[in-house]
Amino acid sequence: MAESDREANRFSARASRYANVGANMGGVAARMAMARMFGGESNPAALAQALGGLKGPIMKVAQLLATIPDLLPPEYAAELQKLQADAPPMGAAFVKRRMMAELGADWQTRFSHFDLKPAAAASLGQVHKATSLDGAPLACKLQYPDMQSAVEADLKQLDVAFALHRRMNSWLDTSEIKKEIGERIREELDYERESQNARLYGNVLKDVDAVRVPEVHPDLSTKRLLTLGWLDGERILSFAEAPVEIRNRIAQAMFKAWWHPFSRAAVIHGDPHLGNYTVFSEGGQGDREAQGINLLDYGCVRIFHPRFVGGVVDLYRGLQQGDHDRVVHAYEVWGFKRLDRKTIDILNIWARFIYGPLLEDRTRTVADGVKPGAYGRREAFSVHQALKEHGPVTVPQEFVFMDRAAVGLGAVFLHLRSELNYHRLFEAEIEHFSLESLGARQKTALDAVGLKAPA
Repeated sequence: MAESDREANRFSARASRYANVGANMGGVAARMAMARMFGGESNPAALAQALGGLKGPIMKVAQLLATIPDLLPPEYAAELQKLQADAPPMGAAFVKRRMMAELGADWQTRFSHFDLKPAAAASLGQVHKATSLDGAPLACKLQYPDMQSAVEADLKQLDVAFALHRRMNSWLDTSEIKKEIGERIREELDYERESQNARLYGNVLKDVDAVRVPEVHPDLSTKRLLTLGWLDGERILSFAEAPVEIRNRIAQAMFKAWWHPFSRAAVIHGDPHLGNYTVFSEGGQGDREAQGINLLDYGCVRIFHPRFVGGVVDLYRGLQQGDHDRVVHAYEVWGFKRLDRKTIDILNIWARFIYGPLLEDRTRTVADGVKPGAYGRREAFSVHQALKEHGPVTVPQEFVFMDRAAVGLGAVFLHLRSELNYHRLFEAEIEHFSLESLGARQKTALDAVGLKAPA
């Protein structure tokens, strides 16, 4: 096919995407506006179905927005959070064409077995179980076609949704949120980068027995195909009624999987969706016991400058010791502007909620009496009401995924109803913390996999 024909096809794909997504986004914007301002009827289930049918980044965006407390009405957030688990898969003919495009016409000879029926389907691609020529079980993550065009089309349509949000909620400047979502979703399209992320996590967590990271198979991977070792496990929610000691063991592994890479390499897994983890067990038949978690997906990984981690530690210590100057310094490091005393007090409502389990030296749930879907909503509402009265605030770009991941992690703990001393777990992670040592460790970890530290 000539380059001009390919470009015409890409333009056609973008134009079609603009039309389809625009209709859906326009429809939801109108329904949200009616529901919020005039008490009109809304249909979040219909929206979720429409976006799920479109697949691609607009579905990923919906999932991201659904995890930011009170950014969307609760009924919309609840429906959109289901999208990742329920995305409809693509068929066998599509899979064959896509695999041929990535590995060549003889792609099937590079596996001893390849299941054309996906084991899982999500927003940007689907996962197939396969077996290597030497008998190793594999997970092949295959990207849907035309995702780059879809990304750009969908992110432009996201501007419409955020513009409406700014009109309805002028106290919150979403410009940095939009920028961060765009950058992270574009990164998720690059499976070569995701393979680097997976190797980074494998190195950082190599001494943590409770967390397993799959091996990367670079000879069977491309920019749009990622092949990892298959990790057997069960869904986290299947342990929701397990004895408390097992639920606590899983929750402690989750805590380690999230905070250890952050404190050792200034990197976080930004998508604590239940579908991104499974629980592995050990023992014989009939005597198996949950031991830890498999960390399955590395597309949404955020690398920070060490000073951002320093801000996290400073805010923790400032709240712990009642040190107002240290609290202000933490917010400034993160990028918050125009910080008067009232703004600090408002931001501290949210900070005390997120840091609450870490500040109390006792065994506790992450939030007593709160359901997983409601985690953070009461506090977010209080912050938003106060900001409406006091004035607008711009959420810094780096803060977006840190905050989102913390909320998602808390929701996992609530699902498990875990009872841990989060304070002692956190203190163990930041013991002997310094910016110099973190910077050195981060450089070593990133250099080993070919990633760059942020400027």
